[in-house]
Amino acid sequence: MLTRRGALSAAGCAAVAALVPGCTGGPDPAGRSGSSPGAGRHPAALTARPGPGGGSAPPGERALGVADVRDALLLVPPGLPPGEPVALVLTLHGAGGDAAGGLAPLRPLAEEHALVLLAPASRGSTWDAITGGYGVDAELVDRALTRAFATVAVDPGRVAVAGFSDGASYALGLGLANGELFRRVVAFSPGFVPDGPRVGRPDVHVSHGDDDEVLPVDRTSRRIVPALRAAGYDVTYREFDGPHVVPPEVAREAAARLSRPSAAASDGG
Repeated sequence: MLTRRGALSAAGCAAVAALVPGCTGGPDPAGRSGSSPGAGRHPAALTARPGPGGGSAPPGERALGVADVRDALLLVPPGLPPGEPVALVLTLHGAGGDAAGGLAPLRPLAEEHALVLLAPASRGSTWDAITGGYGVDAELVDRALTRAFATVAVDPGRVAVAGFSDGASYALGLGLANGELFRRVVAFSPGFVPDGPRVGRPDVHVSHGDDDEVLPVDRTSRRIVPALRAAGYDVTYREFDGPHVVPPEVAREAAARLSRPSAAASDGG
């Protein structure tokens, strides 16, 4: 049975190394996908996009009806500016979690920072790319995003993906593979970066506790962050005193970033 520690030791170094320029899977200067031309769409590549208009869902939390079990949840906070497109964050739970767990780190801050939160749930105990390759979970995320974009009007420059632990690793994988969709990627205590294409240049925010016994920082973020920077990504790194958690002040700092357009969005990238 593959554990998170086993997956980290087996795949982590290779996944981080793939980010170094010149290695397979690293982004090229033009920001094109690392997959071969004509090879077809990579399973990590999402098709959902915010369009003009969109819905005007009332405030509240609702199931989206994209899965018979372990459905995705959409949280629309009160007080959103009427008639204005909003920021949407795809939030991904850790191993053994569910959609409610995905909402947890940012839920207390959604109203203050005007963030619509979309939380799918993995089909298994963790996300597909953590223990294998992209497949059913990426497909579910795509369906959930399509439904969310039809339910609320979303600002294309403020679509982001965030996650904790295994969800943080998955957020890095999906975010770097879909940089033209996700303008920001927030990884709370990630383990590694799953292999996949690299498209666009999303801003990246990583946080990690220096006393993390689940995913030790020396083997994870202290390797991931330099590799991302070497590959040309704009990375903000926040290391804090503590274990495998998302402290309130770390969540607040991330929420403030998520509420505003990224530099790439401002530049029209």
